[in-house]
Order: sequence, then C-alpha cells, then structure tokens
Amino acid sequence: MYKVITINTLSDKSFDGTLEILAKIVHNQWMAGRIAEGWRYGQQRNDERKEHPGIIPYENLSDEEKEYDRQTVIATIRGLQECGYEIVKK
Repeated sequence: MYKVITINTLSDKSFDGTLEILAKIVHNQWMAGRIAEGWRYGQQRNDERKEHPGIIPYENLSDEEKEYDRQTVIATIRGLQECGYEIVKK
C-alpha cells in the first residue's frame, strides 16, 4: 500500500484496490444524488420518468461503467496534484 500517491502510482497495478474503493465511493455519491433528486432504477434511461440503469450497486455495473468511475477518480487526483497538493496516507 502506498503512503504517497503520485502520478506514477495511478498507473501501478498495486493501486488497483484503492482505485476500486474510490470508484465505488464516486458511484455511490452519484447514485445518492440522483435518488435524492427523485430518480430510480430503470432498464433504460428516461429523463421524463427519472429512471436510470446506473442506479444499482457498483458491483453490478458493467466494466465500461466502472471504468468511467475509475477515470473520474484518476482525473480528480491528477487535478489536485496539478494544483500543488500531495496526497499522503496517515
């Protein structure tokens, strides 16, 4: 487990476990926001009825949808680093 996350850490396979945890958190936050706005699960997205197929547990998402959440995490970490922040594990 890394104590400092760097740009190189993000592409290292040993970071995959942490990346999955963070991606799951991102998905759960997105899902909670949608639910709070009145959205619910639907087999197909329907904006009028506020139905979305992504309102399911992270584990049940397709690999493509999980990758979207992973890339959101990576972009966020890179953005923080570009702003001069260092991410250090306590």
